[in-house]
Amino acid sequence: MVLANIFGPDLLIVVVVVAVVIFGGAAIPKLARNLGSAKTEFEKGLKTGGDAAEGDAATDAEATKGESTTDKPAT
Repeated sequence: MVLANIFGPDLLIVVVVVAVVIFGGAAIPKLARNLGSAKTEFEKGLKTGGDAAEGDAATDAEATKGESTTDKPAT
């Protein structure tokens, strides 16, 4: 059996049937909606975190501009 064939339509049907049996037909849309909103919040957090990290790096660069990183001059 080839690995690509493992994730075929047969497996998808089995997963959907098991999900309906476990969670019920009414809960599936709610689970999908919650998963979508969690993905959106995660992506928003990544973007906000990346923007904050870039801002911190720029602030650090401005704060250390012109400052020496050593305590003693080179001899």
